[in-house]
Amino acid sequence: MKESNMSKTARESVPDMLPEYDFSGGVRGKYATRTLSSNMIVLAPDVAAAFPTEQSVNDALRLLMQVAKQSVGSTVG
Repeated sequence: MKESNMSKTARESVPDMLPEYDFSGGVRGKYATRTLSSNMIVLAPDVAAAFPTEQSVNDALRLLMQVAKQSVGSTVG
């Protein structure tokens, strides 16, 4: 039934929150201030096997970035 069609007493008898909802221990905005973003990617199974941790993937990509910078620097000149 739409709320606009309900009488005032019927609206008052419908609780906003059910008794089983207990937010007494909650903190407003606890996660709202987190600004870290995450770029999630899915690795192919063979790549995931070679780089089993987040750290190993990041280390390999950083090394690749260094190699790429060196190869670009060596061709300029």
